[in-house]
Amino acid sequence: MMVAAPRLDGLYSLVGRSGCAVLLTDADGVILDKRMADADTSTFERWGLSTGAIWSEEREGTNGIGTCLTECRRLIIHQDDHFHARNTGMSCMDAPIFGPNGQILAALDVSSARVDQTEAFNRLIAAQVNQTARAIEEANFRAAFPSARIIVADSDNNEAATLLAIDEDDLVVGATREARRAFDLATTGPLKARPASDILGRKDGPSGFERADRAAVLRALARADGNVSQAARQLGVGRATLYRRMRRLGLNDI
Repeated sequence: MMVAAPRLDGLYSLVGRSGCAVLLTDADGVILDKRMADADTSTFERWGLSTGAIWSEEREGTNGIGTCLTECRRLIIHQDDHFHARNTGMSCMDAPIFGPNGQILAALDVSSARVDQTEAFNRLIAAQVNQTARAIEEANFRAAFPSARIIVADSDNNEAATLLAIDEDDLVVGATREARRAFDLATTGPLKARPASDILGRKDGPSGFERADRAAVLRALARADGNVSQAARQLGVGRATLYRRMRRLGLNDI
């Protein structure tokens, strides 16, 4: 919720003036947080859109929040698409948020109280809802792996967060739901650590140790602005030793 709050504020600043409410639920459809105008609050709460209310599909039938959580996909439930007659005055645009372990974590919902809401306008709002959901998912993933290097990977789905968390040993220790799909990793649960080069399709070369050694020397030289004596001190070796290692690694022209 701490990660989501500023992004809920940002989304509400875009849609709040048009009679929309922004809601965040947990994986069971319980409303955890909301943003709505004072003038619209009584209408939304009469429909049951209040903090603590349960909007699971089992409880409310077809509805934006519950159906999004059940089908694990973004969707629009426009007015009469709702199961219960008391909900048909609403249009709801929803997107799922997946947790660091690939499991459904929450739903992000924008519900409109306007009876003249058009389906074309719904689609515009739905695109912003999906973008905000992805931003929350990415920020939450980064927060779950604070000491890891986060790689944004390629995917054929440009609407999803495709992130890999890589530790200091160059092992992939985390992946978003879309990254798990793209790289054929376990769908949910903790990942078994695997070398990033294996997952990303990059070969280590003739010697993995040699490649790591070369990378360490290059980093030290970069930090020292090419000063070999200073780089040697960083690495804890003598200047002559470093020169020999550079020749062995094919770095003698640096």
